[in-house]
Amino acid sequence: MKAAIYNKFNGIIEIKQVDDPVVTDEDAIIEVKASGICRSDWHGWKGHDPDIRLPHVPGHEFSGVVKEVGSKVTSFQPGDRITAPFCCGCSTCPQCLKGNQHICDNHFQPGFTDWGSFAQYVRIKNADFNLIKLPSSIDFVSAAGLGCRFITAFHGMVNQGKIDPSMTVAVHGCGGVGLSAIMIAASYGAKVIAIDINELNLQTARSFGAAYTIDASREQVVDKLFEITGGGVDLSMDALGSHE
Repeated sequence: MKAAIYNKFNGIIEIKQVDDPVVTDEDAIIEVKASGICRSDWHGWKGHDPDIRLPHVPGHEFSGVVKEVGSKVTSFQPGDRITAPFCCGCSTCPQCLKGNQHICDNHFQPGFTDWGSFAQYVRIKNADFNLIKLPSSIDFVSAAGLGCRFITAFHGMVNQGKIDPSMTVAVHGCGGVGLSAIMIAASYGAKVIAIDINELNLQTARSFGAAYTIDASREQVVDKLFEITGGGVDLSMDALGSHE
């Protein structure tokens, strides 16, 4: 298969012919139809992730079609349209059994622990547990963003934040995760305040359901939040990860 591969951190990324992935009993081989580019891919290329072993094929935001399944896979078959979460689980550890696959004790991450989706094919371990079937209404490009930025925002807003229509929510940073959080919070009926330093991002936030926007490059964020809410927000999400 063809794949985007690098042999050293900070090195050249080349398109090369490499061996196809080989399926084992509980795995599935996916023909990649779309793959996103995430900042985590950049961190991996820089050498910030200890799980990566060189040479390496990055990529973890993907969608595709099942090409082949192992002998013990029962829920999927060739031809199924699928995606998968960024953090795949082992299915048996205490974290997976509690529904916390993102902190699986024996985690698997395409594009990090193993070769990823910047290739024609990618192997997904524990396919019955990790693959997700796509309805026909979701195209491959849209689906490629679900397993990383969108599922991250959903877990924060819904599972952790317990979002409901009575809430006012502040989202700090309107990139991939932040815009996903805005869409999710707005769909739950919450009042969303989007905060960023880029006017284009704020315009996009408004189109995705933000009721208010704050330009942190020229407005005092805390003062503006108190002005809008009369006392503060019910839920706040940091979707940036920068003190500044």
